[in-house]
Amino acid sequence: MARRTFFSFHYQRDVWRVNQIRNGHQFIGTAAAGFQDASLWEEAKKKGDRVIKRMIDDALEYTTVTVVCIGYKTAGRTYINYEIERSLARGNGIIGLMVNGLLGPDRKSDPDGTVPGLLTKHKAPIYRYRDVASLGDWIEKAYQNR
Repeated sequence: MARRTFFSFHYQRDVWRVNQIRNGHQFIGTAAAGFQDASLWEEAKKKGDRVIKRMIDDALEYTTVTVVCIGYKTAGRTYINYEIERSLARGNGIIGLMVNGLLGPDRKSDPDGTVPGLLTKHKAPIYRYRDVASLGDWIEKAYQNR
């Protein structure tokens, strides 16, 4: 069964990698903390913290699973902990997904990133992205175990 999934990631660094996953046509109605339109993100940054958090909260609405896409610099993102905390508070299943092995726009992969501490603290399963079919199974398992 399809699950409405929130993808949390470092927009500037990993949007290319994450879109390879999200465009795999297995995911319907996905939401992204990275905001697909960079102009929306830039406008929100000008308006401040409260506006950004509202965008995140709105993107989380009606989702049941959160996939934290872990790239080289994800753990240092300003809003990563907020996205994880809000996901847990609303009862979403949650997983970490190492995406650094996917090629970026420069046709290179990145070194491993640090797993955000809240994922470790809450014992979220961490997977390495290999194929879309496995991700669907991992999302369903996270939903069942929430």
